Parts: sequence; structure tokens; C-alpha cells
Amino acid sequence: MIVDRVRTIWCRELRNDDIAVDDNFFTLGGQSVIMARIQAAFIDELGLEVPVDQMFLNPTVASISAYIESLNAATP
Repeated sequence: MIVDRVRTIWCRELRNDDIAVDDNFFTLGGQSVIMARIQAAFIDELGLEVPVDQMFLNPTVASISAYIESLNAATP
């Protein structure tokens, strides 16, 4: 499930094992350097390039996972 994979990446990069799917990235202490590392992990581990603007618009594991799933649904 994509949400589990995204949560694992967030936990690792934010160095916090207690992240809920509705926690806000910025409230958790997220900032641009960490966001860049998460973006790189999405490319390396999920094979997807997620634009930075979408990461700002989707600041929770749940919302960015839904966005990523929408990309997969749009791919034939």
C-alpha cells in the first residue's frame, strides 16, 4: 500500500517513528531540505517524481499518497 511506503519515508527523513497519516509535514518540523530528501526518496524508492508544489499542497502522508495514487491511476 502506497500510504505505508510514504509513511516509512517520512518517518525516516523526519526522524520520527510516530507519524500519523494526517499529521502535517510542517507541524512535524518539516522544512525544505527534508522535503528535498523525501522527494529524492520518492524517485528512488517509488519510481515517481512528485513536484515540489504538490508536496506543499499535500502536506500529510494521506494527501500526498492520494496524489501519488492518482498519478498511477492516470498512467495506462
